[in-house]
Amino acid sequence: MDEAQHDAGRALDEAKLARREASGAPAGALPVDEGAASSASDAAPIASTQSSASPSRETDAAPAAATSAVVAPVAEHVEAGASVQEVSAYRDAHSTYRGGDYDACIDRFRSFLQTYPASPYADDAAYWMAECHFKKGDYKSAVLRFDDVVARYPEGDKSADALYRQGEALLKLGPGYAKAASKAFERVVAEYPNSARAGEAKKQLELLGSRG
Repeated sequence: MDEAQHDAGRALDEAKLARREASGAPAGALPVDEGAASSASDAAPIASTQSSASPSRETDAAPAAATSAVVAPVAEHVEAGASVQEVSAYRDAHSTYRGGDYDACIDRFRSFLQTYPASPYADDAAYWMAECHFKKGDYKSAVLRFDDVVARYPEGDKSADALYRQGEALLKLGPGYAKAASKAFERVVAEYPNSARAGEAKKQLELLGSRG
């Protein structure tokens, strides 16, 4: 019994370490609230010519707005629900994103979701798979995949980000998709009013309105 408890405790510790390492946080740091951190990531106003990396636990770069992120402990039950094997698989898949190998990223996250469909990392995996399509410039697939994140995990911490990124992907498809993009941004404001993405979505709507 003592050995089983020891193994369970070690698995939980490794899961916690995996999330901190994936987010780029130092080993002793408290995890950052993912909803707040993701909101301040890569989304730039549509007038910008740059497209930055998507937000999340593993956010690659945090603009000034990220300094307002709330520091809070990660839910214990989520980490306890993830096995060492699935944490390892998730980290392996995400490493391909950080390395810029988006085809491999898509394949590995798809495999992860097939193997661990009920994983507490499932919404993250689906989000990053969509983000890989976006990075490849496959905006139509990105729109579908971001929509899938919102539809499957409406209460997940990636939903507001996915809906916002869906709007950005629609804008990338050209002026003919501006109305659809506006609806996506409007949904962010209406369905996730307390998310940091809500403020960004309002700015996008203002820009779209000014182009009228």
